[in-house]
Amino acid sequence: MRVPTTARALGAAVRLRPVATRACWLLAVVLAWPSTARPESYDPDGEQRPAPEAEVELPPFPRSENLLPFTVSATTNNQFLIDSASLSVGSDGVIRYALVIISPSGARNVSYEGMKCATGERRLYALGRSDETWARARNDRWVRITNSTLNRHHAALFSEYFCPITVVQQTPEQMLETLRRGGHAALRVRP
Repeated sequence: MRVPTTARALGAAVRLRPVATRACWLLAVVLAWPSTARPESYDPDGEQRPAPEAEVELPPFPRSENLLPFTVSATTNNQFLIDSASLSVGSDGVIRYALVIISPSGARNVSYEGMKCATGERRLYALGRSDETWARARNDRWVRITNSTLNRHHAALFSEYFCPITVVQQTPEQMLETLRRGGHAALRVRP
């Protein structure tokens, strides 16, 4: 006697039900298990995260004899200076420097900062205290450099001194020479 096709299929399904149930449970366990195929350096969307920055060592506090002025704009009365002794380019491509801003009344703001030419970002590592020591910044995340009145000194450092055409200069000596000349040679108009 021949068993109808639908009855045969129904019998097979009944016999396979325990196997299918086990397979579903196994699949659920595998999916819930942390995947080693995607390293921690990737975000949930599969984009690679940048490597975390190593702890930055703070430089000695800036000395007056090491300060180099740079021009920000004709509309500000503040003086803007970079500590030549602190200027460096890390193996990670980050330019690090101590920045000194002096107001017309003589008030000084001192900070230790970093700048990424490739991404147009800056980071505050520490603020200077009146006793010439550093206080690590609480909010030390990378932020985009904007050409606004408030941050004009960062935009000037980025576009006119450290990262013209978003290319980091190779050595601190080249950047110091650019500061001494008043801007990058490629940006100056020749008569």
